[in-house]
Amino acid sequence: MCGIVGYTGKKKPINILVDGLRALEYRGYDSAGVAFWSNPSIKTVKRAGRLNNLVSALQGIEDKPGYAAIGHTRWATHGAPNDLNAHPHSDCTGNIFLVHNGIVENYKTLKEELQKAGHKFYSETDTEVISHLIEEEIKNNPLYSAKRSILNSINKLQGAFALLIMVKSEPEKLFAVRNFSPLVLGINGNDDEYIVASDPTPIARHTRQIIYMNDGDMAIISPKGYEFVDFKHNSLKKDIAQIDWDIEEAQRGGHAHFSAKEIFEQPDVIENVLRGRLIPEEGMAKLGGLETVREKLRGIKRFVITACGTAGFAAEVGEYMFEEYGGVPVEVELASEFRYRKPILDPETAVIFISQSGETADTIAALRESKEKGALTLGIVNVVGSSIARETHAGVYTHAGPEISVASYKAFTAQLTALVLYAMLLGRQRQMSMTMGKRIAEELKNIPQLMRQVLKQSDKVKEIAQKYKDFNNFLYIGRKYNYPIAYEGALKMKEVSYAHAEGYSSAEMKHGPIAMIDENFPTVAIIPKDSVYEKNFSNLQEIKARSGPIIAIATEGDEDIKYITEDVIYIPKTLEMLTPLLTIVPLQLFAYHSGVLRGRDVDRPRNLAKSVTVE
Repeated sequence: MCGIVGYTGKKKPINILVDGLRALEYRGYDSAGVAFWSNPSIKTVKRAGRLNNLVSALQGIEDKPGYAAIGHTRWATHGAPNDLNAHPHSDCTGNIFLVHNGIVENYKTLKEELQKAGHKFYSETDTEVISHLIEEEIKNNPLYSAKRSILNSINKLQGAFALLIMVKSEPEKLFAVRNFSPLVLGINGNDDEYIVASDPTPIARHTRQIIYMNDGDMAIISPKGYEFVDFKHNSLKKDIAQIDWDIEEAQRGGHAHFSAKEIFEQPDVIENVLRGRLIPEEGMAKLGGLETVREKLRGIKRFVITACGTAGFAAEVGEYMFEEYGGVPVEVELASEFRYRKPILDPETAVIFISQSGETADTIAALRESKEKGALTLGIVNVVGSSIARETHAGVYTHAGPEISVASYKAFTAQLTALVLYAMLLGRQRQMSMTMGKRIAEELKNIPQLMRQVLKQSDKVKEIAQKYKDFNNFLYIGRKYNYPIAYEGALKMKEVSYAHAEGYSSAEMKHGPIAMIDENFPTVAIIPKDSVYEKNFSNLQEIKARSGPIIAIATEGDEDIKYITEDVIYIPKTLEMLTPLLTIVPLQLFAYHSGVLRGRDVDRPRNLAKSVTVE
């Protein structure tokens, strides 16, 4: 969850570290800190709160070029967010400095052993254990190199961790360790400099050449070059990849917030997902990432789709698509629960893993469990070279570009679009007619333009948000394809406005939730003209009869809805299976405007982080 960045090269590191931490602040912003060389030794500066607090504390401090430096922005797990618990952490002797993303599960046992050996701890974190563990290893084996001492120490750790380590006795070197938490090395050969970070975003402004580290890797980096070894001390060879997006994509582009930028980017994102993948004249979807398993897919008798959070709601929409158009039974599982059950998997089962980052810890654990049980594993991810992308048998990239807002917007609609393509591919392999395939393809091509029409209503949505900004409870309802959209709409409201919101199936109203309805409990109703329109309409009449305020997302031309409420946001007509791609947009805008009107930090909501890389 935390963001870590390290640098070694000929330039002064503080500005590079701070820029890197700004790019990573979406991963956590409870505190931040850096360690760097400043005459005559290593200096650490740490501050609780947002990164600007650290920047203020660094004013006027001189840093030395040519040496290693590390930085950290924290999402608190062990210990309160304060100066003392902020990273970097050091050992008793001031020789070891490190930053950490992840959780050390056996830290209590290790801490007790180290305390008995005389080590003194200053923080409440699990991370500090690692620095003392390396110190103890060096003390007991003074002839070992720092490299060997670090490897011996990390082999005693249990859990997920990405580490950047500085050793005072080897000032140029940066030791980078990955185990179940993401880490990427950026190589700028022209300037003899190297940047290591939790993801490619801080690296992109310096170089496009990167190496994705794998679990069990350690890199030893200096301005003279780098080497990779595994945890058993064996040398490794690594391929260099290229960052395939521009740094400008990670800037706000004239919008007040990244959230707004990423909401308004969605039509372009969907066009990117579809580019080269639709064959409208044949009613087919061609997914190059699935070509190696295309024939194997014909024999798959059951699908499981697993994900967490927003991606999980995309998966639930996918379940409807796959069953209605793909002709296969589907189960949707929360990745966080998947491996703690006893999932029934076999070679005739395919499991699809959905993750924006491709580094979601629970989803990766579910992936490894599925492979162990012999299932075909497929991915839908945004980040090229991510763990899920590399470990699945095959998959599809969404090409949504970097998503900086902590709450997910464009990644969600990109995932929905990819699921439509999956459903088309499966359906045409089975019973779907060419006529139906062509109809879906033609309607799907129109979605970006239809979405732009919905986005033009942003000011109207803002007016409705202004009207309801003082309400603290909302019910979101929908049916069939839009049942999961009710959950996603409610989640967005919770994430960025901190208002309480609950998603429900409209059909469940009479089974309990209607007891909450009165003039102070608004309902956001997703009611497009589809196969369940009349039933949805009846539910709204029941709410109106109890004086419940209603905000409706309806299809253009629906005049009857105006008898229920004056607060209506219209979407253009499209195929029922594609309506979620349009109905979600007003809900995203409503949450965004509500958050802004309530004075929330909509890009970085409290207590959240973008990439959940720990359980």
